[in-house]
Formats: sequence, C-alpha cells, structure tokens
Amino acid sequence: MAIKPVPIEKAYRLLNHGPTTMISAKHNGIENVMSAAWVCALDYAPQAKLTIVVDKIAYTRQLIEKSGYFAIQIPVAKQAELVMAMGQSRKDVPHKLDRLSLFYQDGFDLPLVRDCAAWLICKLIPEPHNQQAHDLFIGEIMAAWADERIFADGHWRFDQVPDELRTLHYVAGGQFYLIGKGINLA
Repeated sequence: MAIKPVPIEKAYRLLNHGPTTMISAKHNGIENVMSAAWVCALDYAPQAKLTIVVDKIAYTRQLIEKSGYFAIQIPVAKQAELVMAMGQSRKDVPHKLDRLSLFYQDGFDLPLVRDCAAWLICKLIPEPHNQQAHDLFIGEIMAAWADERIFADGHWRFDQVPDELRTLHYVAGGQFYLIGKGINLA
C-alpha cells in the first residue's frame, strides 16, 4: 500500500459515496477511535469542510472538544469486524484499541488506523449550538491521504480492486453493503 496525499479541494470525494467511517481523536496522550456512519462532505471551497455527528455520551467527543481536532478514516471490507468493535464504547470496553494498529502522519498528532482506504485530518470549527443541540460537529479538512490502489488521480478505483478493498456502507444490526459497480457517464 502506498499512502498518497489528496489535494484538499478533492478531499470531499473521499466521502461523497457515503462510506462508513471511523473517527479518531487524541487529547493529553489519550487516544480513541469510534465508528460513525453519519459523516458528510460539507464544502470544498474556499475551505474544504465536513460534518460528523457524535453523541454526547461518546468517549471520543470529549477528546474532540478538548483538542479541537479529529481524524476520519474510511475503512474497507476486510475491516468490517474492526469497525463493529470500534462501535463499542471505550467506557464499556476500555482495551478496545488493542485490536488496532495505529500510525501518525508527519506534522499531525492524531492517531490514524492502518489499512484503511483513506484518511482526513480535521480542525474543529466550534459551533456550540449545533454541537449541543444536534451533536453536529463541523471540521475543516487540513490534510487528506488515500491508498493509491483504491483512490488515485482524484477518483475511486473500486472497479479495479478486490472486494476486500471496497468501502463499507452500514445499514443497521451489523449489516453492511460494499460499494458496487460504477457507471461512468463522462
């Protein structure tokens, strides 16, 4: 796998197809990762932005609010069990991160989950009303990377990768779908 930078103005494309994600954060040396299905591209110019929904009871939320930063990972099919495990609360499963292999990109003090299709580092844009009333957070995308086997030249390459490298799309009750076959009208 080769992790290649994705231009910020193209980073929204990493989320446009609605994948299940994992959100990571860190504050005072404490790391956490949680699964999240409600992550959405918000804007690409003049600043690339995205939204996430993180419930008040989520352990990761306090890390985001205290540090002002978070990362989005886009896992692949071979990580489905890991995604389910990261959906458990760290309060209930304090050692859940033992199942992960984390890494850091130069210049950013945020844990990233290995073997995902893509990663986005975000700076929180504080919106206290939205955060309290709707659990909605807005992040400015500071940097993005993708596995070049799966995303290259600003486009997903799902038709050329095996199923285990396709992104996950969560429905409910432990059921996921894999991204399907593309139709290119260009």
